[in-house]
Amino acid sequence: MSRRAGRLRLGTRLTLGLGALSLAVFAVVGTALTAYMRDYLEQQLATQLKLVQTVQAKDAAAHGTVQRKPYYGWYTAVFDVADGEVRLRRPADVPEDTRAFAALARTMAHSDTELVRTARIDGEGTYRLRGCEVRPGVVLVSAAPVTDVEETVERLITVQVVVFALALAALVAAGRRMLRRGLEPLSDMARTAHGIASHDLTESAARLPLRADGRDGGREVAELRTAFNTMLEHIDASLAVRAEAEQRLRRFVADASHELRTPLMSVRGYADLFQYAAANAPGERERHLARLRAEAARMGVLLDDLLLLARLDAADARAPLRTAETDVAELVRQAADAFRAGHPDRPLTVSAGTGPLRLRLDPDRIRQVLDNLLTNAAVHTPPGTPVSVTVRTGPGEVLIRVADEGPGIPEEHRERVFDRFYRVDRARSRDRGGSGLGLSVARSLVGAHGGTVELAGGPGGTVFTVRLPLGGRVAAPG
Repeated sequence: MSRRAGRLRLGTRLTLGLGALSLAVFAVVGTALTAYMRDYLEQQLATQLKLVQTVQAKDAAAHGTVQRKPYYGWYTAVFDVADGEVRLRRPADVPEDTRAFAALARTMAHSDTELVRTARIDGEGTYRLRGCEVRPGVVLVSAAPVTDVEETVERLITVQVVVFALALAALVAAGRRMLRRGLEPLSDMARTAHGIASHDLTESAARLPLRADGRDGGREVAELRTAFNTMLEHIDASLAVRAEAEQRLRRFVADASHELRTPLMSVRGYADLFQYAAANAPGERERHLARLRAEAARMGVLLDDLLLLARLDAADARAPLRTAETDVAELVRQAADAFRAGHPDRPLTVSAGTGPLRLRLDPDRIRQVLDNLLTNAAVHTPPGTPVSVTVRTGPGEVLIRVADEGPGIPEEHRERVFDRFYRVDRARSRDRGGSGLGLSVARSLVGAHGGTVELAGGPGGTVFTVRLPLGGRVAAPG
């Protein structure tokens, strides 16, 4: 029964529970009301019997027998009791079966109090008998039928059964309607859940447009609805993040494959040329070998950048950083000297203070960041464009600004300049424009040091700002 009841719907179980509870309440109320009514009627009958017998006792004392007739269906008898024998005085209004009357008179003759008994009289039914002593040796016995009491109680029980049955049916019907209306929000949420279950979540662009509506259902249902919608929002956001990650992964794989295919094709082509030109002049062979080495080196740099980004993205506890106390100002000057040597046509100014600025960082990685930013300025500006590098301290941080006076970066490209393999100028060749990983590597390396890289500037100039925390500082610049 419990397993069968567990398979019923919640509304049906609540309705059945309401009906069972109501039935129990009605049974208790009906039983108490019936018992109270029975006691009340019996007390009324006993009081009425006492009043009638008081009058009849006076009549029996005056005339020897009862002259006044009692109520219809009542009986009265006067008995003489002597030496254990009981004799009925005539005339007497008694039924044919007087054994119960005689027995009560015999007992009454030896009692100091009035006696009341209920006895079954053959051919008449159940009666309430009451005896009193008129004078010594003379006993008056009166009898009143209890049929009216029983019939009244039976009618009361019948009325209660009918009324309680109708009330129970009305209560169950109304309760079922109210429960169904109150549980409708739960049904809506169930339908929403089924709709989500039928939604294809394997698609990259999967979204969950379904939500539980705002129908009223009480505070508990409102809390459940809010939690349900919050869960859907979380799932939706997770699916969106997953879809974005998958798109970025596909784009990354496609770009990486494209970037690696170019040097590989070059290596293959120069290898074929070298094979066919093996018997040619030594100068031509050396030229082919130089191109092979250059393409192999370019592919090695690209693979190193990809491996570095992968390690930084993995958030490995053993991050590829070898920290040491480093003079940031001196590191900037070294990067500036290397830039001037590689780009003599670019005027470069450096403002790094006069004293050392020591931080605990990885000098090779920060130098790589500076080289990438300076190279980016050289690649994306016309020859002769001034470039400047400034180092200064701020509240709890060191700021390194790399600025140029070139054409700047258009507004629509600024949010994506740090994306991997992203180029502002798609027409620019890879030999001149790089692989599109320089700024991504710079941001990841600075982030590994707990800092940030920001882009500023508009038309007519570009400014990259590197912010490094001062947590490892040991000396300030002079």
